[in-house]
Amino acid sequence: MFSTKPRAKTELDFLAALERGEVVTQATLSRRIGIAIGLVNALLKRATLKGFVKVRTAPYKRYAYYLTPRGFAEKSRLVAEYLEVSLEFFREARRQYQDLLWRAEQSGRKRLVLVGGGELAEIAVLASRDLGVELVAVVDAETNRSSLFGLPVVRNIDQAADWDAVIITDSKRPQAVYDEIKGIVDPARLLAPELLKITLAPSEGLEEGESAA
Repeated sequence: MFSTKPRAKTELDFLAALERGEVVTQATLSRRIGIAIGLVNALLKRATLKGFVKVRTAPYKRYAYYLTPRGFAEKSRLVAEYLEVSLEFFREARRQYQDLLWRAEQSGRKRLVLVGGGELAEIAVLASRDLGVELVAVVDAETNRSSLFGLPVVRNIDQAADWDAVIITDSKRPQAVYDEIKGIVDPARLLAPELLKITLAPSEGLEEGESAA
């Protein structure tokens, strides 16, 4: 769910990419914003119809897109909307990880490994403060860094020593990560917050109060 940009963020990135009035192609915008060319085309049509963007022709069948005053006003509105949504997401994610970590502590699982080195791992680190748990490592095969958020980074769970439970903090492919890890970790020791929407097989229910979904 987190690999796809929220609507407000996509539209904000789109308008921000146009505000300097550069001569660009739709392919360039696609790479710059990180969305498909078809979506760039749709956003351009919508923004033009709404009066947010104007287009002028440039040499070699290229175009210059620039924001109108209405476009700058819309960009400001989207900034406020995105920040509000981001803050709400942060608060909810932190609440869920705090609850998950507290329940892990209450069940005697106090040495925990995070799987996934993105923003959710950072939120989990923040959520662990003032709790009686210890985060011992971050599993992240996609980084060359030796530490993240003050924790050692390992390439796989086998390299993380002496842990009691695993907490999923991978936002890009949480279901796939869960499915990969459940083959080597007791499902009762594999935890994730509800926001990741991980689906368990009927025969793999976790202990009460420690559901991954």
